[in-house]
Amino acid sequence: MKSRRHSIIRTLIAAGEVYSQHELGQLLTREGIETTQATLSRDLTELGVLKGPSGYQLPSATDLASSAVLTAEASLARVLKRELISIDVGGTLVVLKTPTGHGNALAFELDRVRLAGVLGSIAGDDTVFLAVRSEIAARRIAKELRAAAQIA
Repeated sequence: MKSRRHSIIRTLIAAGEVYSQHELGQLLTREGIETTQATLSRDLTELGVLKGPSGYQLPSATDLASSAVLTAEASLARVLKRELISIDVGGTLVVLKTPTGHGNALAFELDRVRLAGVLGSIAGDDTVFLAVRSEIAARRIAKELRAAAQIA
């Protein structure tokens, strides 16, 4: 059932613009597959689906081949270079800005790396908040992320 569901999800995303899990769930229902939001969320993560300005996007074959070789840190560095616009620190929060629709992709990679001192992340459409243990750790993390993204 899971492999069939994954196959249909890939087909639906490749065929048109799908902007939300709710919309994807409705399309799956039309295909005769009932699923929960939690299952859809896991499926999208397992398939490596990212959400961009034009809706959900499947990773390319090149991305899939390289992701098997990339470490979580290397993957984060790649996403930071591509997605991070700015970074700021406010107390124990590190605030990262991305292009519209790319906050979740960056937060996903940050969560995978499990940066020391980070308590958790919250992703919006174009902003990621990192809750950090201390102000010193927040400044350190911001400096590391800036360096990885190669921004001033």
